Amino acid sequence: MNIDLAALIAALILSAVFALGGQRLLEQFWHHRKWISAAAGVSVSYVFVDVLPELAAQNEAIASSISNALYADQRIYFLALLSFVFFYGLEHLVLSQRGNARAEGKPSHDEADGVYWLHLGGFAAYCALIGYLLVERAERGDVALAVYVAAMAVHFIVVNHSLSEEHGAAYLRHGRWLLCASVLVGLGLGMLVTLSEVAFARMFAVLAGGVVITSLRAELPDDREGRFWPFCIGAVLFAVVLILA
Repeated sequence: MNIDLAALIAALILSAVFALGGQRLLEQFWHHRKWISAAAGVSVSYVFVDVLPELAAQNEAIASSISNALYADQRIYFLALLSFVFFYGLEHLVLSQRGNARAEGKPSHDEADGVYWLHLGGFAAYCALIGYLLVERAERGDVALAVYVAAMAVHFIVVNHSLSEEHGAAYLRHGRWLLCASVLVGLGLGMLVTLSEVAFARMFAVLAGGVVITSLRAELPDDREGRFWPFCIGAVLFAVVLILA
């Protein structure tokens, strides 16, 4: 299959996760905590078995290009840390706003205020980056692309669920469509713009930090509603798939 066509099909699949996210049947299905926990296991497995090892491999590209610079071996991990802190900051803003709204007796979501747009903008950039990387994954072959799409589709399903819970009607009205479009915009950039090996490594570091924090914040079940065994089964089964692939 042509690489561009394969990447386009993959992008449409990922975009469909957000496009269908507001449908009642899909929301009811994914509302069950056992499915959320299983999806969390899949994404966390992807982080530890695929993303972190590749982050170490990408570090070689940056380290070799600045071999005489101070802390060359740590730079890619610092970029991943910055990405992690950035997305954590967005989540902190949302939680603080909701806490203040509850204290004042006001609705804590359903309104498209400044914090909502900042939070959504961060995830739009994140989704665009994931869409951009589809071209590189397609160049690696059908198996690599399929694994990436499967992991990101599950990841997007739970991110969609989390954003819907955090922002309510405002997200379902227009937020999910922005994220849907962001994946396709990212794919378009990936087809038009070819980055150097070092620039790609830096982008992957940003992705790694984002995947880690969104896996922890949006996907890991909390103490009251988590389901350990679905989470465990999802993590183990997908880890096996990644190892075999």
